[in-house]
Amino acid sequence: MAVLKPIALTCGDPSGIGPEIAAKAFAALQGEVPFFWIGDPSHLPEGTVFREIRTADEAALSDGRLPVMPLPFPVRPEPGNPAPENAAMVIKAIDIAAVHVATEAAGAICTAPINKKALKDGAGFAFPGHTEYLAYLAGVPDVVMMLACDGLRTVPVTIHNALAEVPARLTPDLLERTLRITHDALATDFAIARPRIAVAGLNPHAGEGGTMGREDIEVIAPVLARLRDRGMALTGPLPADTMFHAAARARYDAAVCMYHDQALIPIKTLDFAGGVNVTLGLPFIRTSPDHGTAYDIAGQDRADPASLIAALRMAAGLARNRAEA
Repeated sequence: MAVLKPIALTCGDPSGIGPEIAAKAFAALQGEVPFFWIGDPSHLPEGTVFREIRTADEAALSDGRLPVMPLPFPVRPEPGNPAPENAAMVIKAIDIAAVHVATEAAGAICTAPINKKALKDGAGFAFPGHTEYLAYLAGVPDVVMMLACDGLRTVPVTIHNALAEVPARLTPDLLERTLRITHDALATDFAIARPRIAVAGLNPHAGEGGTMGREDIEVIAPVLARLRDRGMALTGPLPADTMFHAAARARYDAAVCMYHDQALIPIKTLDFAGGVNVTLGLPFIRTSPDHGTAYDIAGQDRADPASLIAALRMAAGLARNRAEA
């Protein structure tokens, strides 16, 4: 088995629950997954036992203290109230993590939630989120967002688009790129020898022969036929309302969906606390908890670290699979 290098965990927005769940995850994992936290140690919950490190290698030494790569912030965060003055340091934490995976000092990146508006207001952040920014840093043109839990993996082809915009955004080229990246990641990072992918239709009943929309016939079906001819195990387009019960899920390794809610609702219904966001198509592993900054409970010791714990465990498993592949 490949030796796992420590995972770089970014601080995210320190006005949210990021520092709290980092400390709770470290306490819960008890060295199971080696990781280090990049952020300002003064933001950690009172009483957190930590040690400052300068290199990722130092994080592998398990002594019961959270390894922290210190990054001083200019403004003391107030729980629940984003501070645009801290935006540049939130971004810098991501940059530091990216350098560590690029140089193979870290085995993967796990990112805590950010507030895109605060980053835009404070540092002119021009990206929709982590996914696009990491793709920019890595110099790759195409990445795919996967949501994963123990019972299901879903991939939205279109992501943060208004529903009215989805039919125009759903092009054969975008669908094919999404399917190829998903297939390759399932084979390499998830170690599935012959990935089986179920593909949802766009319209009710997958268009029902064109009576409820023609995108399923004219856009989706030809792409699937072409990729099947090239050896990919694809089923669909399928009615989305019959794809996610237990018997259906047993027949595929991932479901590719046409828009955001079609992919996220089943995951959040099955495992609201344990879902993980995975970016496919990067030259390194990146995961994230599938929730936001949770300003409404920040600083109250109420945050559930389950999704971060799942994200760290998944990052470790995917990094091992990729190393062994």
